[in-house]
Amino acid sequence: MDVEERLNLITRGALEVVTREELREKLESGERLRGYIGYEPSGLVHIGWLIWMMKVRDMVEAGVDFTVLEATWHARINDKLGGDMELIRESARLVRIVMEALGVPVDRIRFLDAEDLAGDKDYWALVIGVAKNATLARIKRALTIMGRRADEAELDASKIIYPAMQVADIYYMDLDIALGGMDQRKAHMLARDIAKRMGAKKPIAVHTPLLTGLQGTGRMDPSRLAGMEVDEVYAEVKMSKSKPETTILVHEDPKEIRRKLRKAYCPQGQEEYNPVMEINKYILFQTPGFKLVVERPSKYGGTIVYESYEDLARDFREGRLHPLDLKNATAEALAKLLEPVRKRIQGDPSLMETIKRIQGATTR
Repeated sequence: MDVEERLNLITRGALEVVTREELREKLESGERLRGYIGYEPSGLVHIGWLIWMMKVRDMVEAGVDFTVLEATWHARINDKLGGDMELIRESARLVRIVMEALGVPVDRIRFLDAEDLAGDKDYWALVIGVAKNATLARIKRALTIMGRRADEAELDASKIIYPAMQVADIYYMDLDIALGGMDQRKAHMLARDIAKRMGAKKPIAVHTPLLTGLQGTGRMDPSRLAGMEVDEVYAEVKMSKSKPETTILVHEDPKEIRRKLRKAYCPQGQEEYNPVMEINKYILFQTPGFKLVVERPSKYGGTIVYESYEDLARDFREGRLHPLDLKNATAEALAKLLEPVRKRIQGDPSLMETIKRIQGATTR
């Protein structure tokens, strides 16, 4: 695989690469690149996480030495699963199983628990160094990386530590590439901005889209979104496990997937913040060789097969594809994609018990 092929594989489907030129230079140097993504083991896995899992697969296939940081301490700070570290670790185990069932080469990935970092005094020296090189105002603005508002630090001072920890994670692992959703942008930009002062590498940031919840923008005032930064918009509308009816979990039955997608926000011709279109763009059509089969009676145009997202989007914009037909086809394709995950989880009583315990913790 040459440099151009590796570059395209690493960056395909990303909304932003900061910067593509720096990444090209790194690849041309021939050095082995080190990349990572950090995530909070915060509960059950919804389909929005498939976006970063597929991107991890691309990174590994492109020859990146990749680490998945299971941010257990971060999840505790962020009040996930009631701060129950045992349950947080069980959530991390579930994520690994989902990745493996999806065909992500987990045997070629390094999984690292945040506790391994937290046990080293040199890590905490980096956390302090980051805090010393950033203003309190900037740290508070970065709280959107954890789905929090800046004013929440007034109630719980532990939140202030989180952005400094995330930047320290990047420096501690001596990374070339930081992968994350657009909601992680502020942390990645902070890591780039103060890298020289910290004597650390300036990480290349690869940002993926976040999947809009099935409610879309709903009745939200468009002017409210217009005044927000892009990462803040995503934090507002993204799919979230805390809203079960607007989320599709990876182990759910096809019947439930069909039911939820039939109710999903999908205005005719609208692509932006349309979760049904985004499922196709960011998940289904990122699967090699995928084709969306839309079955419909001949009086409505007959069955049509889309081999690219661009063709699908064109027909949807121009009114040649009805939202209900799109929803039905998307539900069938998504259920098929998730079948290995569903079988793996539902076939293991211990995993089903873990899911019950996690559900209990998130509903208390």
